[in-house]
Amino acid sequence: MQHRHAFAAVSAVAAGVLLTAGIGATIPAGAAGTPPRSVPAPATALVVDARWGGHATFDRLVIDVRGAVPAVTVRQVSALYQDGSGRKVPLAGRYFLEIRLSPAAAHDDAGRSVYRGPRLAGVSLPALKGVALTGDFEGVVTVGAAFDAKPVHKAFRLHAPERLVVDIAHPVGCRS
Repeated sequence: MQHRHAFAAVSAVAAGVLLTAGIGATIPAGAAGTPPRSVPAPATALVVDARWGGHATFDRLVIDVRGAVPAVTVRQVSALYQDGSGRKVPLAGRYFLEIRLSPAAAHDDAGRSVYRGPRLAGVSLPALKGVALTGDFEGVVTVGAAFDAKPVHKAFRLHAPERLVVDIAHPVGCRS
């Protein structure tokens, strides 16, 4: 009986050593009745357009996306700069919003642009004065917007089709 206990103890230690060393029986996925699992790669949203319109009390900037709208950051910045080159974006205005979408791209896997919106456009609405695509680099797409007055804005997602909406209130005393 003592021989069996000693053999079991040695076997357990040997199995522990083999498992710790990464050596041991490998069972192919699905071999034990468990179907193989694949982890889907995170989908990268494609930014395909930017457009705008004026309404009675606000201007609206819409960024159209193919796929789910990713995480978005909208923040006021002192100036807009092109990602990569760092060159200042030549949009007229005293105030600027930077809109960052990530993970996102404005190009396909072959590097061809899927973005059909404006690269740089002056706008003549009560609040919105310009729009520019300022970046498409390393999974981040940035769009800039220019204003003459400090923008009061709200951003939200709309579905079917997928899009990010930024509404900017008209300046006080503005008649549209």
